[in-house]
Amino acid sequence: MRMLHPKLASRCLVLCTASLYGCGLGAGPAPSAVQLTVTRDFGAHVLHRSGSLKLRGQETVMSVLRRNYTVTTRYGGGFVQSIDGLAGGQESSRPLDWFYYDNGIQAQEGAAATNVSRGDHIWWDRHDWSQTNDVPAVVGSFPEPFLNGIAGKRYPVRVECEQISGTACAAARAELRSLGVPAAAAGLGQGTEPKSLRLIVGVWSRIGYALGAQSIARGPRASGVYAQFSPDGRTLTPLDQDGHQLRSLGAATGLIAATRQTEDAPIWVLTGTDAAGVDLAAHAFNEATLRDRFAVIVSGAGSLALPEAAP
Repeated sequence: MRMLHPKLASRCLVLCTASLYGCGLGAGPAPSAVQLTVTRDFGAHVLHRSGSLKLRGQETVMSVLRRNYTVTTRYGGGFVQSIDGLAGGQESSRPLDWFYYDNGIQAQEGAAATNVSRGDHIWWDRHDWSQTNDVPAVVGSFPEPFLNGIAGKRYPVRVECEQISGTACAAARAELRSLGVPAAAAGLGQGTEPKSLRLIVGVWSRIGYALGAQSIARGPRASGVYAQFSPDGRTLTPLDQDGHQLRSLGAATGLIAATRQTEDAPIWVLTGTDAAGVDLAAHAFNEATLRDRFAVIVSGAGSLALPEAAP
């Protein structure tokens, strides 16, 4: 029998002792405007997408999934083994498993132990975790978590900009305002409260030191982001699911990514190799560009989902 990586297995333990089918249904008002998406290969292939779901009282992520799809489980019902027949396991010697993200944040508990909140975007993706089983935050559920927050709680949003009066900072704040999300503007390093959502905007060579963003420089095993900047920040290299470098991108290249440290709120970055790249990232900061993507590189040629698909 295939053994799970210890860290992955620990995320899949369930604290619920009720029966498998009954667990998660409870009294209380039903959350509204809940969405459910099922994909594979880091969002590259959409298998199912729901509209706004009607829920039955207070539900868990597992009960919502079971009511909409055929699911098999392991580890006492808390670890999803297959969804509509597509199972985790080994494929061409690669480890593949199902992971879920609630408003763009990788689960810290099993699906049967996580309650669904108003406005949640629940995203299940089956992917290769040979490089890392920890992708702590993704951008593909935008406008979450800015709009409805984390675990039912909205967080204050702070846009930290290299140039507060610059066009990239203005574009990012305008997008949030259009969604009804108030966002304070600040200079770099002035928004380090762990209970705020931080959006850092600026050229990588100037923001890469920012608290929480440094892990992106160390690659996917440290941050979950499949891209790396050169030491001087002038080159951005997308990585494939094996961590291989397929090409390097230079001037006017931007990156939109999110990561998370420990239990803090996620940190998003709109950055690039230069000011032109940052402007491209800021103007691509929208649902149409980010939907179902773990992170995105933008350039004059368009947008590139990360990790990059191998040729």
